[in-house]
Amino acid sequence: MEEFIQFSAKTKNEAITKACIELGVSSDQLDIEVVSEGSSGFFGIGSKPAIIKARKINTVSEEDEIQEIVDTVKVDAIKEEHNKKPPKAFAKAEKPAQKSEMVKEKAPVKEPKEPKPFKDTKEKQPRPAKEKNFKERPAKEKPVKEKMPREEKPKQSKPVEIITDPAEIKDIEDRAIAFLRDVFASMNLGEVEITSKYNTNDGCLEVAFEGEDMGILIGKRGQTLDSLQYLTSLVVNKGKTNYIRVKLDTEDYRKRRKETLENLAKNIAYKVKRTKRSVALEPMNPYERRIIHSALQNDKYVFTRSEGEEPFRHVVVYLKRNA
Repeated sequence: MEEFIQFSAKTKNEAITKACIELGVSSDQLDIEVVSEGSSGFFGIGSKPAIIKARKINTVSEEDEIQEIVDTVKVDAIKEEHNKKPPKAFAKAEKPAQKSEMVKEKAPVKEPKEPKPFKDTKEKQPRPAKEKNFKERPAKEKPVKEKMPREEKPKQSKPVEIITDPAEIKDIEDRAIAFLRDVFASMNLGEVEITSKYNTNDGCLEVAFEGEDMGILIGKRGQTLDSLQYLTSLVVNKGKTNYIRVKLDTEDYRKRRKETLENLAKNIAYKVKRTKRSVALEPMNPYERRIIHSALQNDKYVFTRSEGEEPFRHVVVYLKRNA
């Protein structure tokens, strides 16, 4: 080690700086002893310099320092391994001790206690019944038997009391003729010849008239003639206790219409027999429906029936079951 060299300056720091310059090292490489801190005095009077002693510290080379660090690390690693692995003799001696302890523990054999019956506090829930999947079979359609309508017999008209008193017959005829003349006059039909006759066989008042353009009075399929006949019947039966039937006709329309309906009934009956299917006719008034019923009343293979409500009531021709 080098000897201390004394340095002095106004302050301690300046003295250390001076030592570093003269010795050519930094302050961390100096061994410094302070002899006197020094004082500035009062306004420079009585000031004392700072005195230190300094010497160089023996520095270790970098290689020596690195080698020293490596040696220190190796020593530390060896110590750690020594602490982790106990000596074999100690390990072998420890094993029989453990066995002896286990034997000592097994020595007092206790009688096994009877297991307590286990009480199941949970109530056993019944298993849900398995749903059986039934395959839906398509329902067999049963043939529906069509109910055959009953055969309708032609209704008998209201009972008519035949009038024999000539004065009463004349009164009825005069009522009908007077009413029709007023209607024809209001329709501007011109001269119309009206004739009336009371039929004592069936008690029907038959009225016929002739003139120009009688087709207006007939109308489509006799609708105008039927309406006029209904009104005349109301006038004739007003105030009467017995019902009197009234029949209006012109240019033999009723006779021709009757023949047409009878032929139609026969043709429809033939069609029903051939196709074995019922046939409905067009709507008709009661008089014309009565003609159809009467025409097929004695037929062995078909029967007739009126269906619907007025003014759409019509005749349906059916095939009999035995046909």
